[in-house]
Amino acid sequence: MIRFEDVSVTYEGGAAPTVRGVDLTVPEGELVLLVGPSGVGKSTLLGTVSGLVPHFTGGTLRGRVTVAGRDTRTHKPRELADVVGTVGQDPLAHFVTDTVEDELAYGMESLGLAPGVMRRRVEETLDLLGLAELRDRPIATLSGGQRQRVAIGSVLTPHPRVLVLDEPTSALDPAAAEEVLAVLQRLVHDLGTTVLMAEHRLERVVQYADQVLLLAAPGEPPVLGDPAALMARSPVYPPVVALGRLAGWSPLPLTVRDARRRAGPLRDRLAGTEPRQEATAVRTAERAAPARRPWLRKGRTPDQAPRTHQPPAAAVERLAVRRGRVEALRRVDLTVTSGETVALMGRNGAGKSTLLSTLVGLLEPTSGSVRVGGAVPHRTAPRELIRHVGLVPQEPRDLLYADTVAAECAAADHDAGAGPGTCRALVSELLPGIADDTHPRDLSEGQRLALALAIVLAARPPLLLLDEPTRGLDYSAKARLVTILRGLAAEGHAIVLATHDVELAAEIAHRVVILADGEVVADGPTPQVVVSSPAFAPQVTKILAPREWLTVAQVREALGAAEGAS
Repeated sequence: MIRFEDVSVTYEGGAAPTVRGVDLTVPEGELVLLVGPSGVGKSTLLGTVSGLVPHFTGGTLRGRVTVAGRDTRTHKPRELADVVGTVGQDPLAHFVTDTVEDELAYGMESLGLAPGVMRRRVEETLDLLGLAELRDRPIATLSGGQRQRVAIGSVLTPHPRVLVLDEPTSALDPAAAEEVLAVLQRLVHDLGTTVLMAEHRLERVVQYADQVLLLAAPGEPPVLGDPAALMARSPVYPPVVALGRLAGWSPLPLTVRDARRRAGPLRDRLAGTEPRQEATAVRTAERAAPARRPWLRKGRTPDQAPRTHQPPAAAVERLAVRRGRVEALRRVDLTVTSGETVALMGRNGAGKSTLLSTLVGLLEPTSGSVRVGGAVPHRTAPRELIRHVGLVPQEPRDLLYADTVAAECAAADHDAGAGPGTCRALVSELLPGIADDTHPRDLSEGQRLALALAIVLAARPPLLLLDEPTRGLDYSAKARLVTILRGLAAEGHAIVLATHDVELAAEIAHRVVILADGEVVADGPTPQVVVSSPAFAPQVTKILAPREWLTVAQVREALGAAEGAS
């Protein structure tokens, strides 16, 4: 179905090809997962299949890519639209109409399908993706995850033979992600659709892959093969694989079910030990240690960080917020103290982003009260409010206006009253290798997030809000983000992050707050909340339940301590 013949892609100004030596065939009716660190060329390789590379992105494509016999060098994307459906990292850039139903129909209208066929396929897709209740909704009013499902649905309705998906579950809650992946499975198994997918959240998708296409390092030829075999050599891998590597299992498990079947001896080795709660332990240890990041500290040691006897960083009481006809939040109570990291979780549309927007003053409460530090957000001038709270939005581009990374950082330092280089040091810490003269529009989703986070952190707000902060980040970049956030919490910053990333919440959150239909339905210490919730439990918890193990790092530390004591 898809044939790569000695393919390489070099962009203008690039010292070396972004991808090279791609020579392989993707058979019809298989789900192939592209795996590799950020920057190895996964999105570029997907773009060669859809024709976006080089027709839209520019650059030089050498070799030949054919899809259903059509050469993508001589066929532009619109000439491939009937055989290739594409969903990129950014669903907003994908939409051309205003409402959900119109968007699902648009691609078929472009292909000239009969009205009866279009109506039937729209209904089928609404049901497949759980969008029926949203059919008349303006796309602008949807949550990020709902937009992602609409974007996927809009390319399903023309019934393409090949689907090209770049991080299709990145904005979805765990249940919605499973629904989308189940749909993809049905398309592959029942209709023979070929799916080529890149996804950083491997814990969600690797078990569905028929084959893995591993891009281990920039410029290295990719390898296509068995998922378990390639996970054994991949530089990026999900927690279930990390636990299998730690326990010495072979072949490596790709599913929680397979790992649970093998976990008996590991449970025996862990018997009598209690998991160290990493977020709390790290917070305590770092408060007792000298600060190691002068660009964060700005003259204040962790021991001088705000104490809990001071006013809370955020206090929400009986909050209700309406957005048009929708009651987005109702009767919400939430208090966040200095030095605390809180994960907001819940299905798409539960009200997580609305709560963050209210905390930063973008939305006015319908009733109830919100205070951040000593300020009422929606009544406080922006220049004053940034001294209390900063928001990294779900769409990082909303904070980016300058023509280069260096200019964005210089403006951020100036606005925040920070020393020159403060913002730039943060960018380098989170994602090394971003050049000063790079235009923000040329950054990947993960790189834009790093830049937006650095811009907000330059002001060192006592309360930091992050909306889906790991979207577009690979495991190593996520680890660097965790290090930075732990350092901020240790210095007394309060952090509230809205996330569908259960692995991030397990690793960094002191508390988890679950929202459903605008109400708080759970609020407590992370282990207690996630262990009792199948939807929000991390992989290690599911494998080693009912014990409260959350991360591979906890297991590794416990095994090391047990071996040292024996």
